[in-house]
Amino acid sequence: MCTVCGCGEDEARIEGQAHAHDHHHAHDHDRDHHEHDHGHSHEQGRHPSHDHEHRHSHDHAHPHDHHDHSDGAGNDLHFGQGPARAHVPGMSQERMVQIEQDILGKNDRYAAANRQHFAEHGLFVLNLVSSPGSGKTTLLTQTIERLKERVAIGVIEGDQQTSNDADRIRATGVPAVQINTGKGCHLDAHMVGHALERLNLRDDGLLLVENVGNLVCPAAFDLGEHHKVAILSVTEGEDKPLKYPDMFHAADLMLLNKVDLLPYLDFDVTRCIEYAQRVNPDIQVLQVSATAGTGMEAWVAWIEAGMQRATRQKSGIVDKLQQRITELEHRLATLQSKSNESA
Repeated sequence: MCTVCGCGEDEARIEGQAHAHDHHHAHDHDRDHHEHDHGHSHEQGRHPSHDHEHRHSHDHAHPHDHHDHSDGAGNDLHFGQGPARAHVPGMSQERMVQIEQDILGKNDRYAAANRQHFAEHGLFVLNLVSSPGSGKTTLLTQTIERLKERVAIGVIEGDQQTSNDADRIRATGVPAVQINTGKGCHLDAHMVGHALERLNLRDDGLLLVENVGNLVCPAAFDLGEHHKVAILSVTEGEDKPLKYPDMFHAADLMLLNKVDLLPYLDFDVTRCIEYAQRVNPDIQVLQVSATAGTGMEAWVAWIEAGMQRATRQKSGIVDKLQQRITELEHRLATLQSKSNESA
């Protein structure tokens, strides 16, 4: 939905400082140049030319065309039909698709720059997504406690307001940067690029991104991460994967959290996993309890295997660059030799 309405644009703050810009320019994220544009402000009577909407009232009636939103299931209504898979009053499906393509296209360019940075520095990056109350921050702190003595870790925290979760991460001794999104319901790649500049995380480390608690909008935004990890607690109901399929389709791993509470709940683990795999046949599932420690060894091993792959990827990039340098040095020597012979 936010890919259509652009909610929260210019609302984000990183460590309490405004993230918005009122001009069009290019800047770099650790030498990665990202071009971006934002809305212009009207200051001191200057009104630069640009597109914007005017809201005004009418004193006459408009006809209202109520489209058919029935999904064929009796009295049920479905506003996710059509090519945009969303509904905005007064906006056509074609216009919604165009706006979504514009927003996601811009985000994807930032994500590509982030991804290149992660690869060249051997950083393994996870985008942790869930609904509020899944136990995501507790899972993070317990993960950090198990890894921090042997792994360089940095955390980017996303919330609409407060730095409470970042404070909990910092209490573990690991650096964290808080991004407040204001009205926004997700992190985007541009925000993450700026937060990364502040972390100064060393090579071959682990970057954990705790996205805003929301099982809808973060699914659409690529941050350049290696994997989206969906965290679902057993207190939420086993049909969440069917209710919010985009998120579980985008995730490579589902952590079924709080399994220590299963004896006290009516929650069908087998059915939940079947629902997740119905949405995404390739999704992996680990059952964990961050507070009791159940399954945490498997989760940590999964992370360490990913970090090893990221390190090997960086080594491959270094080898290719070294090979290219050797080829260019050989070519230069050949040209210089021919030049000397003809002199």
